Amino acid sequence: MNIPTHSSAHIAYCTNIYPAESWAETLRALQDHTLQVRDKLQPDGRYAIGLRLSAQAATELLNGDNLTNFKNWLEQENCYVFTINGFPYGSFHGTRVKEKVYQPDWTKDTRLDYTIQLFEIIARLVPEGVDGSISSLPASFKEFDADEPTIFKNLEKCAVVIEELSHKHGRDLHLGLEPEPLGYFENTEETLAFFKRFLSVSSDPELIKRRIGINYDTCHFALEFDDCRTSLDALRDAGLRISKVHLSSALEFKADSDTALKAIRQFDEPTYLHQVILLDDDGFLTRYRDLPEFFESLQLSRQAQPDALVGRIHFHIPLYNQPAMPLGSTQDHALDALTYLAEHPDFCSHFEIETYTWGVLPDDMQIKIEDQIVREYQWVFDHLER
Repeated sequence: MNIPTHSSAHIAYCTNIYPAESWAETLRALQDHTLQVRDKLQPDGRYAIGLRLSAQAATELLNGDNLTNFKNWLEQENCYVFTINGFPYGSFHGTRVKEKVYQPDWTKDTRLDYTIQLFEIIARLVPEGVDGSISSLPASFKEFDADEPTIFKNLEKCAVVIEELSHKHGRDLHLGLEPEPLGYFENTEETLAFFKRFLSVSSDPELIKRRIGINYDTCHFALEFDDCRTSLDALRDAGLRISKVHLSSALEFKADSDTALKAIRQFDEPTYLHQVILLDDDGFLTRYRDLPEFFESLQLSRQAQPDALVGRIHFHIPLYNQPAMPLGSTQDHALDALTYLAEHPDFCSHFEIETYTWGVLPDDMQIKIEDQIVREYQWVFDHLER
């Protein structure tokens, strides 16, 4: 669906919220849940789906008549797909994901092959006059010590295929690499440096800038304490494409509050990485790999915790949810992105709401999943209208 105040911009909710790995499971989730959201939100308009496909589902969708049948289903249900989340390759719910979400990384042919499959799918799904995006991981995970020349080689191979598919199908297709804490590049500074190195060794820098850009996640950049406007300006000034914006919020807490430290323990769960970043009085950032490491540092020595003003946790919470002090959220960063859209209507045409943690949210944040999704859409629309 189009953003009401910006007819050339599209918005969807990412279906990585549903535990589905096969194509049959993915389609069933769309039929059972996504259509409910459509009926609550926009029963008469054309509804956009932010699709998540695992490697298994992508392979199965390309088999036989599955893709043709899916296109027919989309048409029948007055829905369309303009973006696919290609970050998680395998299982994303109900199991220990943690650092496995970065596997395989962009040093592996399996990651390249999977992403090309996604582009073969989106090229045939995206409607005429709409560009198609795939989001992916920020090359690798810092702890993997990945080989950068191999990353550049595979990304350039992917760019060449994206270019070919774009011309073949008459669509503007692009890949968005998604910086996040502990990613191979995770903040504005590291993102700019990565692309500077990449473009310096590319045989066709203009091709790279045309087909590979940034998936700007408002949760992730807020976690890094990057200012939204400054970050987006810097990325665009460097000639980098903003492929897609993920609208999401991180959990925030008063780092010097024992009450807050007690309250955030309920967010320590075993499925996803929940990186912690603290900001002290001098503007210095202290980073922890995950909530257990953060709590362990507090237990070993109170001095392991600096005189911090605020802490932020990589735990996506609903956009509309603003926890009571001493907790909070990075909601303001998402609001700044919407303000930036109002001021720069052409900076990006793809927006996706992405609160994938529904299954691990504390009980007091749980409501029926379809109602949660509708409330997040309404939160976005309300703030755009203002």
